Amino acid sequence: MTLGRAGGSRPLIELYLHPDHLLPEGFGFVSLEKICVPALDEVMGVARDGSPLRALEEIEITLVSDAVIADVHAEFMQIDEPTDVITFDHGEILVSTDTAAVQAVENQNSLEKETATYIVHGLLHLAGYADKAPEDFDQMAKLQQSIVDRVWLAA
Repeated sequence: MTLGRAGGSRPLIELYLHPDHLLPEGFGFVSLEKICVPALDEVMGVARDGSPLRALEEIEITLVSDAVIADVHAEFMQIDEPTDVITFDHGEILVSTDTAAVQAVENQNSLEKETATYIVHGLLHLAGYADKAPEDFDQMAKLQQSIVDRVWLAA
């Protein structure tokens, strides 16, 4: 679903469900749609100069299964296991709702809020943030949580 563009100042953002993936009954897809534009606005405000996000016209977020994300993880990163989110600089973000379901229980979040956290994480990667080094991970995690908290409360 197309979620909007603000006069060229931010990319168009679209949220999709992979055709081979079924969400659990009652999953709040609409609640995720509601946070995409505000989350993007928040991330645009902290995007680093020269980041891919500044040049994009469109961002496509697709909710996928662990099987799909594991295939992509193996193909592009040579890691043969699922992960939570994969971000490509051309504006494609894949989010595993299977992984989100497991982590939601551990983090005491709803599945939708955990998935929203992964969406923000992917957007932050597009905004030039990395999470490989411990200090970068900590900075990104704090920023991610503050953005999720703000947009989730507003949704």
